[in-house]
Amino acid sequence: MDLTLSPRCLELAARLEDFLERRVYPAEPVYAEQRAAAGPGDHTLPPIVEELKAQAREIGLWNLFLPDLSGLSNLDYAHLAELTGRSPYIAPEALNCAAPDTGNMELLHLFGTASQKERWLEPLLDGRIRSGFSMTEPEVASSDARNIATAIIRDGDDYVINGRKWWTTGAADPRCALLVVMGKTDPDAAPHRQQSMVLVPRDAPGVTVVRSLPVFGFEDQHGHCEILFEDVRVPAAEILGGEGEGFAIAQARLGPGRIHHAMRSIGMAERALEMSCERADERVAFGGPLSDQGVVRERIAEARMAIEQARLLVMKTAWMIDRVGADGARTEIAAIKIVAPRVAESVLDTAIQIHGGLGVTNDVPLARMWASARILRIADGPDEVHVRSVAREELRRQRAARGAG
Repeated sequence: MDLTLSPRCLELAARLEDFLERRVYPAEPVYAEQRAAAGPGDHTLPPIVEELKAQAREIGLWNLFLPDLSGLSNLDYAHLAELTGRSPYIAPEALNCAAPDTGNMELLHLFGTASQKERWLEPLLDGRIRSGFSMTEPEVASSDARNIATAIIRDGDDYVINGRKWWTTGAADPRCALLVVMGKTDPDAAPHRQQSMVLVPRDAPGVTVVRSLPVFGFEDQHGHCEILFEDVRVPAAEILGGEGEGFAIAQARLGPGRIHHAMRSIGMAERALEMSCERADERVAFGGPLSDQGVVRERIAEARMAIEQARLLVMKTAWMIDRVGADGARTEIAAIKIVAPRVAESVLDTAIQIHGGLGVTNDVPLARMWASARILRIADGPDEVHVRSVAREELRRQRAARGAG
């Protein structure tokens, strides 16, 4: 296994680190002020981020997530994704590498028709619009995607969509123009052939954004929306891939996307650990700095070891995707979905504890990053589903080895 990063990746990483230090970190308080001034119900992108987008594009930090455009491997991009995770609410957006757009662009790139790419992919790659991914539903246990109940029924040259979704990230942003909607086109087909995906304009008649859901009380700029689809008509040409291919397409979307999420989680953890060490050196209690206390040193050491282990597992997974594809790395993809958010949550919890009362305020980014890490243990499938997948594959492998013996 060779985890050596390409020269292009190293050059981009140096450029990105400089961009973070000189542009992004100083923009964080400005971003917070502009969001506060707009009010919690306003999901417009703060002007400071538009400025950062222009700057990032000018210096070549744009659309780095898509290998066919960036020339980067999944392993290369994993390292860059970690860096963006250090400022998770600004940096990915500034580089046009923010979820769920990255996953949706990957789907359009892989499965979209020429007209779909022209209508949706090109403006997404250009950063002119945003998109949402509508899969999870409030009425069913969405940890099992086969439960999805939203109906997508063919009617002549159209599909008619009826159902209710929630946790559609990005749909509250005024720039959101596209919803990738997953539902059932054939309830009588085999369980993994019942689902399809259709491309739905955000402003199509019958699409109603009911509300944007907060995460532990935090209202994200792009929103996580509950959406009602009532007799929504879209041309049959807007199906993605084909009827019955929704489940397989969803799995293709989640492979590289989990690398992105995992490495951004590690980036959050790295920044939290840096803040912990700085705080521990600065604060004095019981006659000396907190960093002299054995319990504090132990937590810092545990955080460092956990981060290193998680990073290595994610980098190995990225390396495997580059060589054998997402299907060949499915066990590792499931594992990093579990491990990386858990590590980030733990390290952030330690940082909050070391910061004391300051850690739970909005004066530092720790509480909000903790909320982001915690939701990742549910988003894109809860931990328990992925633990089940890892166990199933391990048992299969062990049984096969015993049988071969």
